[in-house]
Amino acid sequence: MRTVAVVDYGMGNLRSVSQAVLHVAQGSGLTAVVTSRPEEVRAAERVVLPGQGAMPDCMRELRESGLLEPVLEAAASKPLFGVCVGMQMLLDRSEEGPTDGLGLIHGEVVRFRLEGQRQPDGSRYKVPQMGWNRVHQARRHPLWAEVPDGSFFYFVHSYYARPSDPDHSVGESEYGVRFTCAVARDNIFATQFHPEKSADQGLTLYRNFLHWNP
Repeated sequence: MRTVAVVDYGMGNLRSVSQAVLHVAQGSGLTAVVTSRPEEVRAAERVVLPGQGAMPDCMRELRESGLLEPVLEAAASKPLFGVCVGMQMLLDRSEEGPTDGLGLIHGEVVRFRLEGQRQPDGSRYKVPQMGWNRVHQARRHPLWAEVPDGSFFYFVHSYYARPSDPDHSVGESEYGVRFTCAVARDNIFATQFHPEKSADQGLTLYRNFLHWNP
């Protein structure tokens, strides 16, 4: 059986992610499984790494669950999609904690510093950013297929990725500052926003991921 594994290490928005992946997997020949078993992550053809909450907690739970090594193996050999804190974990380090990440994409995760800044309507910026925001496709990538540039996606976050190599930034958004909201390298793609909460465009991203052959 060909599977796409949604990694359950206790810190992900598993229900909505898995429902979105199950939906787009229909007719693809792939079966979506939510799993906390290392052997199922290793056996999967593709892997989705969700994350929710604080990055130090996510890193600790990933290590203690026994899923750290299978995730690193997946990142070295098969398509991997990181979501929200699952994206932040791919980088070297985060100001939140501070804590070390997986080091799969070089760079750091930093907090929004928007004190005193005002939005175009005169209101103050709030942290975390919560709600819909426009995503600009900074680089061409197969997962952007059929997703119009400038589409809106749903965000909930106080921290964002700052990759060392600009070529690894494939999506950008603006919230008081222009920031990276999607990263990619080789067989890895990840977003700060939540595709599973982003209606048709988010489902298109997941569908593209299931058919992506990096």
